[in-house]
Amino acid sequence: MNEIEQTGLATMRDCWITGGTSFDLAPVGWKEIAGSANPDERERRLLAIAAQALEIALRPAAPKTLKRRPPLPELALPMLPERLRPLFRAALKQAADARGKSRVVALVASRGFVLHPMDWMPAASDQTSPDVYAPWVDWQAGVDGEKHTRREQLTAENWDDFYPAARRTALADMRRTAPAAARQLIETRGSSEPAEVRLALIALMHFGLGADDVPFLKSLSADRSGKVRELAGRLLARLGEHGQPGDGGPEDPIAELAAFITEGKSGFIRRRTTYAPAKLKSPAQERRRAELFETCNLVDLAARFGVTESDFIGAWQFGADNNVDILVARMVAASGSDAAVAHMADTLVAEGGKPALFVLHLMPRLDSRRQRVLVRLILKDTQYLGALSLAEGVEAGWLDWADLTNGKTLPALRTAVAGNDDAVKRGVDQFLETLGFLATAAAAEKLIGDVVAAGMAPAAPSLGLLRLNASLTGP
Repeated sequence: MNEIEQTGLATMRDCWITGGTSFDLAPVGWKEIAGSANPDERERRLLAIAAQALEIALRPAAPKTLKRRPPLPELALPMLPERLRPLFRAALKQAADARGKSRVVALVASRGFVLHPMDWMPAASDQTSPDVYAPWVDWQAGVDGEKHTRREQLTAENWDDFYPAARRTALADMRRTAPAAARQLIETRGSSEPAEVRLALIALMHFGLGADDVPFLKSLSADRSGKVRELAGRLLARLGEHGQPGDGGPEDPIAELAAFITEGKSGFIRRRTTYAPAKLKSPAQERRRAELFETCNLVDLAARFGVTESDFIGAWQFGADNNVDILVARMVAASGSDAAVAHMADTLVAEGGKPALFVLHLMPRLDSRRQRVLVRLILKDTQYLGALSLAEGVEAGWLDWADLTNGKTLPALRTAVAGNDDAVKRGVDQFLETLGFLATAAAAEKLIGDVVAAGMAPAAPSLGLLRLNASLTGP
């Protein structure tokens, strides 16, 4: 319908609104259709034609840039039941930040469900959502709609048929079951990928990392990406492989970092070596020391002092400078061997108190047993409860009611809920969000009853994740 016909239709409509007849105003074609009837029937026919024109002819045309997308892939888990979707949306809305929202999604996946796409969708750049959403990540990224993810085994031949997220998931699974085959795929096909993709593929090698990976990782010392070379060096360090030996001079980063550390002795009878952060003279030196901790490897630093990784960690004086302690913990997490990471975690947990909190920086490298030991340790003492929100890589839905009642946590929580301190109440909200992720369904239900009995409103938004947790009892 052209503009003249649209104007004519508007005139006819105005005529009907005022109670008049519009036959004389109708287009010639319409008059041929309606002209053989009596006046009343003519108006009814014209009205029917006009309604059809408004419904069909005036429908906005799709923009030329609009592309047809393939159907949204079906995921491997069942959809969250309809009755639970409002609980999920409320919990997601209440989550404080992106990490909190990802925990809500992870909790649902841990109970065997995926989300309705109208409630949540991963972004095309998402690399942290549960693996089950890899087809949706690729669907978001596959704007050309030509490629399709496949469910068969990833090989060098069908490498290009996999979207990036599906390929990462397949490689991660292969590294857990057949690390040599996965490494060969990364070696043969990954080298042609862009640096950002190549970096993500190399990062997958932390699954099943072993001595067989050393030759390939060493070959990456010639990679054109500095980030890939640095990551490969840290993976080699985890295997006890030293980096390129320095000359010990002022340009040697290991020697420079060692100069920021004081070596001393303690004990009267059995003298033992200690290491502590040196007193620095300027903020610039502190920044430089932090940079060196982020780029140097534990095995090289320990060797600079002539000791093993575990000896260096055992001799480090935790508590002398919290900021440097955190830097040490991060260096150990990034480049320490599995034995060194476990040694540091066990040592600090055994010491308890504030030093144990530095283990939070090691969490992604710890097995689930050590992670749970640390969480339970923190829950026994209310002094550092807020630190729990910093824990990364912890599994969802395992904290029992007995873990919550075995310490000062619940009494402190009840007191905070019953009080009038707004700042404390905000801390309670954050803590309940953390427990909503960690607790079992039974523990979540009991905890809701406990804090409501202490004075919290039953419909409080901060109970959102706990309510969802308590309702997620399995597919």
